Amino acid sequence: MLKLVRIFFWVVVVLTALMQLWQEYQLLQWHKPLNVALYPVNADGAAVVDTYITSLREHDFEVIAQFFSREAHKYQLSLSRPINLYLGPEIHEVPPAPPAINGHWLDIILWSLKFRWFSWGHQPSVGVPIDIKLYLLYHDPSKHTHLMHSTALHKGRIGRVNLFAAHRQHAVNTVIIAHELLHTLSAGDKYDLNTNLPLFPQGYAEPYLQPLYPQQLAEVMAGKVPITPRRARMAKGLEETVIGRPTAREIGWTK
Repeated sequence: MLKLVRIFFWVVVVLTALMQLWQEYQLLQWHKPLNVALYPVNADGAAVVDTYITSLREHDFEVIAQFFSREAHKYQLSLSRPINLYLGPEIHEVPPAPPAINGHWLDIILWSLKFRWFSWGHQPSVGVPIDIKLYLLYHDPSKHTHLMHSTALHKGRIGRVNLFAAHRQHAVNTVIIAHELLHTLSAGDKYDLNTNLPLFPQGYAEPYLQPLYPQQLAEVMAGKVPITPRRARMAKGLEETVIGRPTAREIGWTK
């Protein structure tokens, strides 16, 4: 009897894994637009962050959907609007923080499981079936000069996005949101983790530009515009950001 229970357990595990792989494959075939839920979180518990979150409207994030539409057109995707974003209600609990970048693999696995469990219990309806969930952790800019790296998981299609709660930072925030959204679709980082500089050529929007510097645009998975080989600035907004061919290949937009 115990042997049958073990066999049944492993059959369920294998079938679940196969089903997830199939769902992931279908998602990146882009047969239909993907629905993304954006859940604001007051990461500091500050009143100023509460005020900022209350001021947010769904149309504030339309620029992200337009960015994906613009870039999809470049790669001749059949969908004119591949991404739809929906602003959900505020979540009053902070998602579990990831371990350090060089953390032990077991800590990373445990955090991944905790985050997915958190997401399962914190997904209020936005009126449509959701494919991707992003938790937008807003921080008081008067208390922080730098924020921790944001993190997103391809498995589970969830992201934990650190942002400043300031209207003057909204354009930069949209770049970070788009970056993490692409992580949930299998896109990888295209910057050097030690220097934060864009990697050449995959992290450059125009790797064949002559002269190569200064670049005018940022590859979204690098997030910065290269000025010289050793200097780059953060993209000011999605209007100066593109999805390069390596990223387009990773998310199934091109071969």
